[in-house]
Amino acid sequence: MAYEGDTPQGSAIDRSDRHGHIGWVLLLAGLLVGATLSLRFLGIEQAQPLILGLLAFFAMAGVFFLFAMAIGVVQFSGQTTRNDITKLMADTSGDGLVVVEDDGRITYANEAYLAFAGLQGGEVLPVERLFIGAPEVSEAIYRLAQAAREHRTGTEEIRLSPSLNGAREFGWYRVRVRPVLRPKGRQAALWAISEVTHERERQENVFQELQHAIDYLDHAPAGFLSVDPGGSIIYLNATLASWLDYDLAQVGSGGLKLADIVPGDVASMMTSFSGEPGSVRTETFDLDLRRRNGQFLPVRLYHRIAFGQDGRMGASRTLVLNRSAGGEIDEGQRAAEVRFARFFNNTPIAIATVDRAGRIVHANAPFSRLFGALPRTGENGTDGPSIPDAFRERDAIAAALKAAAENKGDIPPLELQTVAEGGGSVRVWVTPVGDTGADGETAILYALDTTDFRKVEEQLAQAQKMNAVGQLAGGVAHDFNNVLQAIIGYSDLLLANHRPTDPSFQDIMQIKQNANRAAGLVRQLLAFSRRQTLRPEVLNLNDQLYDLSMLLKRLLGERVALDLNHGRDLWFVKADVNQFEQVVVNLAVNARDAMPGGGKLAIRTANVTAAEAERLNVSAMPPADYVMVEVSDSGSGMTPEIIEKIFEPFFTTKEVGKGTGLGLSTVFGIVKQSGGTTFRIYLPRHIPAVQEMVEEVKPEVAKKPAADMTGQGTILLVEDEDPVRAVNARALSARGYTVLEAASGVEAMEIIEQRGAPVDLVVSDVVMPEMDGPTLLGELRKLYPDLKVIFVSGYAEEAFRKNLPEGEEFNFLPKPFSLRQLVETVKQVISS
Repeated sequence: MAYEGDTPQGSAIDRSDRHGHIGWVLLLAGLLVGATLSLRFLGIEQAQPLILGLLAFFAMAGVFFLFAMAIGVVQFSGQTTRNDITKLMADTSGDGLVVVEDDGRITYANEAYLAFAGLQGGEVLPVERLFIGAPEVSEAIYRLAQAAREHRTGTEEIRLSPSLNGAREFGWYRVRVRPVLRPKGRQAALWAISEVTHERERQENVFQELQHAIDYLDHAPAGFLSVDPGGSIIYLNATLASWLDYDLAQVGSGGLKLADIVPGDVASMMTSFSGEPGSVRTETFDLDLRRRNGQFLPVRLYHRIAFGQDGRMGASRTLVLNRSAGGEIDEGQRAAEVRFARFFNNTPIAIATVDRAGRIVHANAPFSRLFGALPRTGENGTDGPSIPDAFRERDAIAAALKAAAENKGDIPPLELQTVAEGGGSVRVWVTPVGDTGADGETAILYALDTTDFRKVEEQLAQAQKMNAVGQLAGGVAHDFNNVLQAIIGYSDLLLANHRPTDPSFQDIMQIKQNANRAAGLVRQLLAFSRRQTLRPEVLNLNDQLYDLSMLLKRLLGERVALDLNHGRDLWFVKADVNQFEQVVVNLAVNARDAMPGGGKLAIRTANVTAAEAERLNVSAMPPADYVMVEVSDSGSGMTPEIIEKIFEPFFTTKEVGKGTGLGLSTVFGIVKQSGGTTFRIYLPRHIPAVQEMVEEVKPEVAKKPAADMTGQGTILLVEDEDPVRAVNARALSARGYTVLEAASGVEAMEIIEQRGAPVDLVVSDVVMPEMDGPTLLGELRKLYPDLKVIFVSGYAEEAFRKNLPEGEEFNFLPKPFSLRQLVETVKQVISS
């Protein structure tokens, strides 16, 4: 071990221990000898106190020394043990190591660091003085020094010119710093310096070789690209990029899809091949690539795909040969091949040639998209599926192919259904080849997908029928609501004048209850015509079904068991709770009637993700998150003919008087036949806002009717139905209001103009002759902008809101309503 002032260069320096000094021992011995000699010049009586005091001093010093040793304040030199193996590793490490205290004092430097730094005036140079030069060097050292001061870890790679030993023009160094905890809580920083010049040179050499390889591939006389199974181009060489007029720097890896440069059908086919695990498949395509400017480039693709051990398709290796004019092949032949390839692959009609067994010999991209990857002649032996296996009407297509193989003409077109999931409609033409081709071709098959045409035809016919019935139902429901309004109103007046003990009280109650039942039927009519009044709110369907379970059990009776299965963590929906309950009750009642001997009704809820919804392949159901309610029974089920009609209005399989035919016409769902009948209702997921969530968790407090229903003020009552207007006027007058009656909007305006002053409230019907409610409101606003208005209607509020100016404020009371509801609403609006 060498110490400061006598340390030769090349040895490690360790100043971490503080050593004692012999001078202190000599000084203490001199003091003791002097004290002993001084006692000889004093008498015994005078010396005795001094001796006792000296002995007491030494005793106290001894006790203090023992305590100091116990707590570690005083240690014997050499008592602190060192880990010689660890120190030897640090001393001989190839990295330069130096420990710097917080005050800047260097307490340790190993041999490698001294080789980097050397000694200057007996002192070791700190790291900050070793690395000086270019601004980037100073900035890197400053960042490391800042990390050392803040007791953080830091690493930088620094290029220094010249190198530290001056032997090279430049050198690369990796400099690291990390905090080190010293005894007694002191902090220090451990700096480590490694020379990485050779490592950086190797990296640069590898990078240069890689750049050369990329350059060779980029500027090869053929195009090259790689496509992942998702259809994204993950590599495109410069040659192909220049052919397609794309800037390679902008395209890079990703950002360009295969469908951007090849026809959509071909792109789907190139990314949907199947193969055996571990196999390699190569396909050849003659087609047109789409340039960035929209022009086409005729090419031939050699598309090579490797399949992993799990059977999944990996990224492709695709070679692209330019078949534009000017090549070495015969120009006439080249042009003919390009024209045929364009015709064959770009036509919207699926085309294939088949052999006598009905197996595909050649097929274009639309054919592969329509029927999937059917095996071709020579693939997977000779027992695989053939063209007839792709259709439900196998015998019809097999007969047509047999007629073509026998060279018969005038084969009529076929309307077929594919066996694929969803069962698309296809129109197929089959023509004979004539002489058997070189590949055994006997027939040419042309197919046109007519699924969308069929769906549009069916939807148009259904829409026209439903629209006509809906308009009729809506009109009937509106007129019927006015009749019910009068019946319910006069029933309320009669009930107010009779005591429950009166003989006629129960008769009047029966009249009102049947009127309310009829009102429920009207709501179903309006729901079918989409003119009902909805009050959507955020719902948890599990809670709603639990609350509804008691009613369902009473409806089902003792012979039908109810099984509720609630989905976990069910999402929220936003719907009208009454309409939802009506749908579930309708399904439950139908299920009960389908199980006269008893059975089981199961209701299940679950979340359905957007991906799962998309797999359902329902045209009127866009991919999104849904909450599903599944209602299934163990009944006799339904025939296909009945399934087609269950959602039609006024259709019922029940006896006369036991059904209205409106139960399922108000339900949109999916029906699945499996022993009994299963309905699945999908409601869109609703993500409630914070305000809605707060409202959701509020405890439900029952609304208490106001004790005093009387009031004061002038009310303009506008209603074209005389009975309805009369009963509403009597109810309001009985509560203390002054009622001005008008049979139309025109008459109401005359009353207002003759009065010359505003009224406190206007209660108006919406649909009236001469002038409807919204028009009346517009005229009244011109005279009195702040006039309060209540609209009453059997239609939904949204049905007429569009006829009002945006932001118009009004109150709404749906028909039919009780007189109590009318009085409560009037008092609430007037007092607001």
